[in-house]
Amino acid sequence: MPQIEVIGESCQDVFVYCEAVRLAPDLPVPVLEEIHTETNPGMAANVARNIQSRSISTELITNNNWESFIKTRYVHDKSNHMFFRVDTSNKTERINLSNLKLDSDIIVIADYNKGFLTESDIEYICSSHSLVFLDTKKILGSWAENAKYIKINDYEFNNSKNFLTDKLVSKIIHTRGAEGSDFLGKNFPVERFEIRDTSGAGDSFMAALVTEFLISSDIEKSINAANAAASKVVRTRGVGII
Repeated sequence: MPQIEVIGESCQDVFVYCEAVRLAPDLPVPVLEEIHTETNPGMAANVARNIQSRSISTELITNNNWESFIKTRYVHDKSNHMFFRVDTSNKTERINLSNLKLDSDIIVIADYNKGFLTESDIEYICSSHSLVFLDTKKILGSWAENAKYIKINDYEFNNSKNFLTDKLVSKIIHTRGAEGSDFLGKNFPVERFEIRDTSGAGDSFMAALVTEFLISSDIEKSINAANAAASKVVRTRGVGII
């Protein structure tokens, strides 16, 4: 059975939906009344569950005790406006790569630059497998050149653009939100619509990209499928799955 292996940091995503009942008398801040809470696996674990939603065998290699890494977002229930986010973390050791399965059909690296994967780790993985899809928050360098494809968003692209080599440029899938995605000088557009929540959209993009590539081996078709999946997710609130 075809298998995709996901490597990277995971967390718990918590959305606390609230009503803003009044302003605090002592400070100009809203007083929030909790209505309900939604919790789901986040970051690399969200990439993995999106892939699993396509009925693809998935292996996740992630940080120990990832459930104790919590991103809590306080959100206005009616408007979906996010008031603020609180991150709680108990940092542990780096991700153990001894269980890395190099016979997987595709390896996905979901690197959120939290200190659990080093540039050397990523370089080792990319050098050890011919079909690695990399999504990283790090500034790109030669350590990423052996990845098959590199997915970065507009913010990450601008951070890295002064350090890009020709080899890196040839691998980059540059996601640009409402402007679609760019690859090798070609733009892949998306339909215009109202966006409700961008949380987890990049995870869904990557999951659709690799699952379609597993089937078709066609990167342009895969980018179009990924655009469609991310477009679907941002129309709902919270972190959705494809």
